[in-house]
Amino acid sequence: MRCTLCGYKEDKVVDSRTIQEGRAIRRRRECLKCGKRFTTYEYIEEPSLMVIKRDGRRQPFDRQKILNGVIKACEKRPISMDKMEEIVTVIERAIQKKSEREVSSTRIGELIMERLKGLDDIAYVRFASVYRQFKDVEQFMSELKGIFKKEKAKERKRARRSS
Repeated sequence: MRCTLCGYKEDKVVDSRTIQEGRAIRRRRECLKCGKRFTTYEYIEEPSLMVIKRDGRRQPFDRQKILNGVIKACEKRPISMDKMEEIVTVIERAIQKKSEREVSSTRIGELIMERLKGLDDIAYVRFASVYRQFKDVEQFMSELKGIFKKEKAKERKRARRSS
């Protein structure tokens, strides 16, 4: 590994632990030259999975693209990086369990929205607005109204329980 600060090629592993139910290893490393610590991850290499884009193009599945989208949606929200990683892991596993060699980008987007909807409404709306390519304010407001209706229904349900 190259140090992320000085580029030196030698380091030592300070801490190593399994994560994601044993499907990955997280390692804390320390550069032997400058002393900076950084984290690396090792994942099990799964058979190649192709993503079918909306325009019909195919490209290799890239976990990092999903994580980047989730991070962008959750920006400035009280959601930990661990939670975002967990979302991506759950989605990745769901796709791999299907045992298919190809998955549509539409399916991936729907899985991301399902997870974000249950986690944070703002992150959900951010992701949905990009993913669904809202053309105007009316589409955006329609999505928000749906969220408001669900929130009011939850509040009424809680009020009935506490009475």
